[in-house]
Amino acid sequence: MIWLIILAGIVLTGLIGLPVGIGLGLTGFAILHFMAGDASALAVTAIWNVFNDFLLSAVPMFIYMGEILLVSGVSRKLYVAAAPVFRGVPGGLLHTNIAVCTIFGAVSGASTSTAAAVGSVAFPELRKRGYHGGTVVGTLAAGGTLGLLIPPSLSLLIYGATQGVSIGKLFLAGIVPGVLLALLFMMIIRVMARRDPALAPVDPVATPLGEMMTGVLRIWPVAILIFAVLGTIYFGIATPTEASSLGVVASIVIGFAWGDLTWRKVIIAFRDGTVVFATLGIVLMGAITLAQSISILGLPSQVMAGISGLDLSPYVVLLMVIGVYLILGCFFDGISLMLMTLPVVFPVLTGVGFDAVWLGVIITILIEIGMLTPPVGMNLFVLVAITRGEVDLAQAAKATLPFWIAMLLSIAVFTVFPSLVLVLPNNL
Repeated sequence: MIWLIILAGIVLTGLIGLPVGIGLGLTGFAILHFMAGDASALAVTAIWNVFNDFLLSAVPMFIYMGEILLVSGVSRKLYVAAAPVFRGVPGGLLHTNIAVCTIFGAVSGASTSTAAAVGSVAFPELRKRGYHGGTVVGTLAAGGTLGLLIPPSLSLLIYGATQGVSIGKLFLAGIVPGVLLALLFMMIIRVMARRDPALAPVDPVATPLGEMMTGVLRIWPVAILIFAVLGTIYFGIATPTEASSLGVVASIVIGFAWGDLTWRKVIIAFRDGTVVFATLGIVLMGAITLAQSISILGLPSQVMAGISGLDLSPYVVLLMVIGVYLILGCFFDGISLMLMTLPVVFPVLTGVGFDAVWLGVIITILIEIGMLTPPVGMNLFVLVAITRGEVDLAQAAKATLPFWIAMLLSIAVFTVFPSLVLVLPNNL
């Protein structure tokens, strides 16, 4: 009966367009009221405890930092500096899309912000140079997903704060997979460009090494911002919450000194960031309510008992979870999907032996895949809007398919070789 209520709540939320947080909250309160002896007050207490957690205050700070970078024009300077590096290479400036998304992801922490910031600069520039519109959008959408994996990652931060996993270890765990995915995306671009040169015109004039190095050195302020956020965490100078606040201050200083930030834009960034966090906060409250109801009724232990009775391999359980994420990723945005599923998925997968830090990276990749999956692929919607109708959703989805498959294959690789994910958190 309980599973039917949860399933009905999720399905109705998707079908009638109810905000995810409200749908999850109503489902949780219904379970607590009718099946747990009117224990609704426990959900209120749980929400209060989570929102008073010191770690969670880093979330709005990272959101503010991403919004400030978005309005300050930093992404344009990054793009201009990185573009000469890939001139003359098969795929040309499509590689720049991935490289700049990787760098921007290391300071923004969000997928849609990364896609929007780089896409607003890259799409008009590449179309002017004759690049295929759908392919440009495909590379930008894929590159944007790296913003959720490469630290400081919003999804890893929320995962760690809600599940009691070390934020520092999660951030370290995201580095190698993020870089490997970026390199894999570039390999895909190279293959695509060789098979169909019309997708990406090649500039016959190579950039001199000196000019290339000069361009790269111009982005040194970004290194300061990365150190302010990540370096202070890894060297034990600041907690993730303190580092997020340092990141906001550093992004404002760099935005004024290096970008085209104004006080009016700062106000706009804080306004937009507040709206984003308010939306996320509602989802988080709903997810906490549902998690509390699930916990009180002992559903995770029931699932574990059922799995033990079936004598399933841990990898079969993981495969089933991946299937669930791929299906739900068609209908829910990434963070909502993660918060909605963690109350069951986390205890089940850690219970069958998977490392909690490793699991955070795998779940992040799975929700990244959802960011590229219609009909609710957020990165696709953001970039289609940037093209102003030149590329439609179907074209964008088709162009991202090779990268979608690559991310799915990366999960298999990281499952077979978990040390690729855990090498840094286990040794630093």
